[in-house]
Amino acid sequence: MLKYFTKTTQALKRLRADQDGVVSFEYIIVAACVIAVVAAVFGFNGPLSAALNAGLNAISTALTSAVPVTP
Repeated sequence: MLKYFTKTTQALKRLRADQDGVVSFEYIIVAACVIAVVAAVFGFNGPLSAALNAGLNAISTALTSAVPVTP
């Protein structure tokens, strides 16, 4: 039992001294924030999504009225 306690204690000391884990955790937090912002902007009810849909509808209407459809 003492052997497992010693190994666990040593592993925790190495983990506490390891700075790479902290940096990767910070990258995960930044990535989550970027994903949240992108989801808010490009979401189904986001302001940019509404503007893009309106613009694409205007382009589609202009194209269909400019190009005659021949059967």
